Amino acid sequence: MELRNVNIQNDMLRFRRNLERIGELMAFEISRTLHYRKETIQTPLAQCECDVIDTNIVLATIFRAGIPFHQGFLNILDTAENAFVSAYRKYREKENFDVFIEYLASPRIDGKTLVLVDPMLATGKSMELSYRALLTKGEPAHIHIASVIASEAAVEYIKDHFPTDRTTLWVAAIDPEINAHSYIVPGLGDAGDLAYGTKD
Repeated sequence: MELRNVNIQNDMLRFRRNLERIGELMAFEISRTLHYRKETIQTPLAQCECDVIDTNIVLATIFRAGIPFHQGFLNILDTAENAFVSAYRKYREKENFDVFIEYLASPRIDGKTLVLVDPMLATGKSMELSYRALLTKGEPAHIHIASVIASEAAVEYIKDHFPTDRTTLWVAAIDPEINAHSYIVPGLGDAGDLAYGTKD
């Protein structure tokens, strides 16, 4: 996988595009689970009955690594409304941190399908806090959580902290552990830094 390869991932453009491509593939798979309605359209030659998505979707992402991943989903689910959350780590000590939500821009999500995307699912805490923030905009009918790489611990965390009857988890790869800094191992490093450059 190019995303993990240190000899390839230092090309930020390529890294972002690979996140976008994986987002497109996942969005296609999610689209197969949505509700559709028949709609008759006029072609230049005749009328044609087509399937049209009949699900109100809110596509939400966590800044900043989630932006190219989000774009991949939006390329496929192009009628979705969009929401954005900023979640960041504030370190108390070298290896201990809390996750804070600082910004939320979202439409109402009552009764809609929420697709919450973030490429790395290390502990699951940022995903849960982002979801809790989004709940201030209503209660979704169904939640799709999508990540490129998750740790086994995060998968269990999601199972324990999201409604089991209406949550679907989509992950391209599950890695066995997280290290003392809560990075996924083997993982791929800091997705935000690889996509946009290191932060001060």
